[in-house]
Amino acid sequence: MIQAIRETNFIAYIETEANRIDTSVTSAHIRHLVKFTNDLDGKEFYAYASTELIHNRYTELRFTYGVADLYEGILKLIPAGYYKYELYEVSWIGAVTMSLGNAPATETDVLLPIAITKGVVQGLVAIGILYLAEKAGSEEVQYTEYEAPTSTNIIYYGQ
Repeated sequence: MIQAIRETNFIAYIETEANRIDTSVTSAHIRHLVKFTNDLDGKEFYAYASTELIHNRYTELRFTYGVADLYEGILKLIPAGYYKYELYEVSWIGAVTMSLGNAPATETDVLLPIAITKGVVQGLVAIGILYLAEKAGSEEVQYTEYEAPTSTNIIYYGQ
């Protein structure tokens, strides 16, 4: 489970190397497309990480909060709550270029004409849950604590 706070940057550590699909290229030619689906309304958000570091067993994905940009790893997840995530492996034969027309925008996106500079979605490598907590002091629902009276409160029944 990924845990994050709304309106802040967050880092996700996800095991990807055990499920790696395209082993013919180095990790420098791999990026991961993440699909976040809100549990409440089903709205989908796609993003590549702003920074992605592939280690021996896991991948570190850094996301930035702001005006959404699929290729720059900038997300604006609203509302707070639970999101399902799906992580798709995308590989390039040539140089990795994170831009429209060179990196797939969704898991079903096929970039034509085929070229070594265009990424190909290899498949699903991880699924899980993101819990997006609300920022302290800015919760949608806020409660005020009841102050106990200093005198005795007596309720008479049937009088």
